[in-house]
Amino acid sequence: MLQTSYPYYLANEALAPNQDLVVYDKFSGEAATRVAMADAAAIDKAIAAADAATEPMRKLPAYKRQAILNHCVKRFEERAEELAVALCIEAGKPIKDARGEVTRLIDTFRIAAEEAVRIGGEVVPMDISPRAEGYTGMWKRVPIGACSFISPFNFPLNLAAHKVAPAIAAGCPFILKPASLTPIGAIIIGEVLAETDLPKGAFSILPCHRDGADLFTTDDRLKLLSFTGSPDVGWQLKAKAGKKPVVLELGGNAACIVDEGTDLDDAVARIVFGAYYQSGQSCISVQRIMVHEAHYDEVREKLSKAVNALVHGDPKDENTFIGPMISEKEATRLHNWVLEAKEAGAAILAGGEREGAMLQATLLENVDADQNVNTQEAFGPVAILSKFTDFDAALKEVNNSDFGLQAGIFTRDIYKIQKAWDELEVGGVVIGDVPSWRVDHMPYGGVKDSGLGREGVRYAIEDMTELRLLVIRDPK
Repeated sequence: MLQTSYPYYLANEALAPNQDLVVYDKFSGEAATRVAMADAAAIDKAIAAADAATEPMRKLPAYKRQAILNHCVKRFEERAEELAVALCIEAGKPIKDARGEVTRLIDTFRIAAEEAVRIGGEVVPMDISPRAEGYTGMWKRVPIGACSFISPFNFPLNLAAHKVAPAIAAGCPFILKPASLTPIGAIIIGEVLAETDLPKGAFSILPCHRDGADLFTTDDRLKLLSFTGSPDVGWQLKAKAGKKPVVLELGGNAACIVDEGTDLDDAVARIVFGAYYQSGQSCISVQRIMVHEAHYDEVREKLSKAVNALVHGDPKDENTFIGPMISEKEATRLHNWVLEAKEAGAAILAGGEREGAMLQATLLENVDADQNVNTQEAFGPVAILSKFTDFDAALKEVNNSDFGLQAGIFTRDIYKIQKAWDELEVGGVVIGDVPSWRVDHMPYGGVKDSGLGREGVRYAIEDMTELRLLVIRDPK
């Protein structure tokens, strides 16, 4: 169970000046705990502390950064069930999924510990012409400085970890704003970091109101902004960020193609997982399912049956697959999109009903191209089914989107695989599986409205460091 209250962390220290943030059990709707909220003065102090910690963090040897990250791995393993239960309560995440996210939290910190001691450089030959004879060049990576992180509600542990762990590995102090709906996981990460010998001011974890995010964005003492969340908010923050680099991990309406010659039972099982895992509240959730006409009727039948069989209910129940959405407001928004599509002629093959924050796993077909449920990010347990006859046309339909995060393709044709990799306007193409698949060391991110930059520990470290060149002239 959760504690009755939690502090925030300012310059490595737990402080509880208030208990202003109420965190609710997303299934019962009851208050679960209270958390301290940071005001503008606290955020300013945190930024000043991170700025002052820039030099001590830069000088922290790689083996010490690795030891800090390994300590986190050990403590997260010891507190794994506590972390999973907290996720289940604050995010409404089914307990099995919550345990999976804790595993990914541990993986991410373990990967960061490995990367902390192999942030290298390169010797660059300079003598490419007579005028450069006698010169040698080399470069190394240096920490960019104090970083600002804003993390979302849907993976409160692992998406915070994808910012925090690379920052420690790179030698960057940071301030983190966790989502107000789900701050507990980030606060527990703070508890563990406070056990280490990170330099004073190296981290602050500060739940705050959305307007407080302005300070996380505009202050020039912060040298990088990394935001994961909705496209509208992300692009607004980028416009306010000034000269600092910005990394954005935003939304998507991910597509999955089922080509002819596919193992249909396998494809259906993976699509059900990819579309409805944690109630579809993932930016790479399967939203658009495109099936070759030769298999359409069979996939339609198998998929409808599988979706209708999913267990809905209390996320604390080990058998539950579909828990509540993050709020009744979000469930109402998506349910309205379903009803709009139905009014325009779509058929509901499974689900379609809502009770409070619980929206049934829903499968649609015959959805008009301009419907919100097709063009926008659903971010909930809804997917739409359509058929195609020509693979090239299916690729064009995948690209017919404002988003471009990941795509999944079930095919056994190597030439089609190569063509998809060449032509799809996405950050990643996953073959033989759903776009919802991710491992925490791979480069992950999108194009178009899906964002800028890449996460995955090694690639986040690249964003959190800058190249510094050294040129040496031999005067002989």
